[in-house]
Amino acid sequence: MYSETDSGYGSYTPCIKSPNGVRVFPPTLVHRHCSITCPLCHRSVSLDERGFRGFPRNRLLEAIVSRYQQSHSANVKCQLCDRNPVDATVMCEQCDVFYCTPCQQRCHPSRGPLAKHRLVPPTQLPAAGGQQMPAATLRKQGTCADHDTENFSMYCVNCKTPVCMKCLEGGKHGSHDVKPLAAMWKQHKCQLSQALNGVSDKAKDAKEFLVQLKNMLQQIQENGVEFEACLVAQCDALIEALTRQKAKLLTKVTKEREYKLKVVRDQITHCTMKLRQTTGMMEYCLEVIKENDPSGFLQISDALIKRVTSSQDQWVKGALEPKIDVNSSVVFLPSVSIPVETATVPPAPLLQLEKCCTRNNSATLAWRVTVSPSNPIEGYILELDDGNGGQYREVYVGKETVCTVDGLHFNSSYNARVKAYNSTGVGPYSKTVVLKTSDVAWFTFDPTSAHRDIVLTNENQTVSCNSYDDRVVLGTAAFSKGVHYWELMVDRYDNHPDPSFGVARINTMKDMMLGKDDKAWAMYVDNNRSWFMHNNSHTNRAEGGISKGATVGILLDLNKHTVTFFINKEQHGPVAFENLDGVFMPAVSINRNVQVPS
Repeated sequence: MYSETDSGYGSYTPCIKSPNGVRVFPPTLVHRHCSITCPLCHRSVSLDERGFRGFPRNRLLEAIVSRYQQSHSANVKCQLCDRNPVDATVMCEQCDVFYCTPCQQRCHPSRGPLAKHRLVPPTQLPAAGGQQMPAATLRKQGTCADHDTENFSMYCVNCKTPVCMKCLEGGKHGSHDVKPLAAMWKQHKCQLSQALNGVSDKAKDAKEFLVQLKNMLQQIQENGVEFEACLVAQCDALIEALTRQKAKLLTKVTKEREYKLKVVRDQITHCTMKLRQTTGMMEYCLEVIKENDPSGFLQISDALIKRVTSSQDQWVKGALEPKIDVNSSVVFLPSVSIPVETATVPPAPLLQLEKCCTRNNSATLAWRVTVSPSNPIEGYILELDDGNGGQYREVYVGKETVCTVDGLHFNSSYNARVKAYNSTGVGPYSKTVVLKTSDVAWFTFDPTSAHRDIVLTNENQTVSCNSYDDRVVLGTAAFSKGVHYWELMVDRYDNHPDPSFGVARINTMKDMMLGKDDKAWAMYVDNNRSWFMHNNSHTNRAEGGISKGATVGILLDLNKHTVTFFINKEQHGPVAFENLDGVFMPAVSINRNVQVPS
């Protein structure tokens, strides 16, 4: 296992040839100009004459791995056997590697550069279940890689690495700022503990949030069951009420039918009786008229004439008309008046020009409806053209009457219109308003999208950071066409950090160096050199760095789809990136050692 001092960690992926994840390289002479490139971050590091053994060993990681390996192996096995590792017979104190006899003779002969290494029998210590603990985990103090007999006693602040006294007396750390190893150990442990406390608080909040979400699931289930029960109860009550009303109406219909039948039957009986009387009288009168006795006829004629006349008067107007009008009076139920209004679409909204404005490359529009339609308005649709007089496209659909559209082109004119809709349909468009964006872009840093460790002051024009890690902040402007150039000045620069400057999408990662993901294009630079970086790929290393008071310029040419960087108004390196399309925002990533004003 090897690691770079800058990164603080390292890893080696096991393979068939070294299944244990440990590889010992043969003692070959390494050229002084050779280098190794990380396959993940593509960062190159030069090797000295010691080759890979010049990297500091991550002893803490080895100790942790060894501690966990104790639960899986009862005996110390050879770490170099490809298959079926046998028990180790020796251990190199300098390499911290266990060898069986064949592997030791093949990979670690006691000659050449390895002659000074000390081979000892593997240390056996009783552990849980009689397991063994490698000697590498027993050492309390680490020895210097350059001076094997010296223990680490000091900490070099400049190089961020432990050193021994000989390194301070005649080595490259003699002129560096050093501090006692124990003090720095306690300080870093304190910082790590504080950071862990913060993470622990966030984890606690996350657990509480998960509990809240789970409670919400249960509440939703309970509310759903309660709503279903309420709905069923209300529907049952409505059905019961309808059933009762149905019974009442049927009863009323039955009574009305019986009444009308009785009226008609009574009228039939009365009319039949009168008709029978009239018919008898008519037959009697006809028989009287047939008689030829004048004196007898005159004897009863007066009374008979009065009787016939009286019978005729009984058939008055209406006597031969039904008392029930079947066509009209059968409709006895009270009529229900249902008001019906003519459904109409909403009228055209009125744009409120006094509230419409543009700021930078954003446009704000406001509107209102002067006449309320018969059906309530459900929402509005705002449309803008493409800035070149092309087709309109929807940019907002909702109930609000104010909308701000961001990300427009600078120095462009847009036509805007709005229409309303309801359940009936979509209404007509409003009058068109022309909006012109700013000729020249200006921006500050955006606090809404910045990482929480970012600190913005001076009305969001100065950015600093509370963390030792790199954090990203974006500008408030967005560019999609044209040529744009801006400069950022380094206001504070301590301990030679490597801030990153460039452009990014709005959804770039904010908790890592700018350019680590595929949504940012950047140049990160320290006091001596710089690299271009996109999607964690480092290219075009260039000599020359920054210091306090330096200016970093970014030229975004969306006509040519390129990005070029400048340091102190001089172009730094070639054209950094090409074939850029879309919407880009100014971006910078810093840690607590850098402060940048816009």
